[in-house]
Amino acid sequence: MGRAERDEQALLQRLVEGDRTAFEQLFRRHNAGMIRFARAIVRNRAAAEDVVQDTWISVISRIELFEARSSLASWIHAILVNNARSRAKRDGRIVFFDDAGDGDGLAEAFDGRGRWRQMPDLWDALTPDRHVEGRSILQHVEAAMEALPVAQRAVLILRAHQDLDPREVCALLDISEGNMRVLLHRARVTVRNALDRLATDV
Repeated sequence: MGRAERDEQALLQRLVEGDRTAFEQLFRRHNAGMIRFARAIVRNRAAAEDVVQDTWISVISRIELFEARSSLASWIHAILVNNARSRAKRDGRIVFFDDAGDGDGLAEAFDGRGRWRQMPDLWDALTPDRHVEGRSILQHVEAAMEALPVAQRAVLILRAHQDLDPREVCALLDISEGNMRVLLHRARVTVRNALDRLATDV
């Protein structure tokens, strides 16, 4: 058993015992990303915060039921996905994550490990002056992510921001690994293109 697994077991035991600092640690680790993910589904910050609050209530009230067949983060996100989908359905939105792709060649922008074959121009030009402009760049990236289709945004957030394992993402969203890769590549290409446009505008 690795250190991360031992740490998670210790955290889980503290959560089951009702340790408030353990919950605060878990909350700090996941809450911002959970809101970002929920907002990708329900498209409204207030609704996303409600969904996340309901998720935390479920986590606290059902922590003894966690069987450790997946990571604690994956279990929490499974509850979050269900709550977000229920809220979207209640609000009259139907959310599908499945996207088989249409052979648009986006995968060629990445190597076999999912990394850029060629970094966006803007990333090569990050000088100290550019660091000052960093907040504007971050806002530009966030706007590009906000404009992504729901499925692409969900996969990008779970993989890049929440750092979930690809298998966990596929299980949470009920999609195949191939579909997950297509969605992730499309999201990355869209964000990259937004950064490239920003670089040419500067």
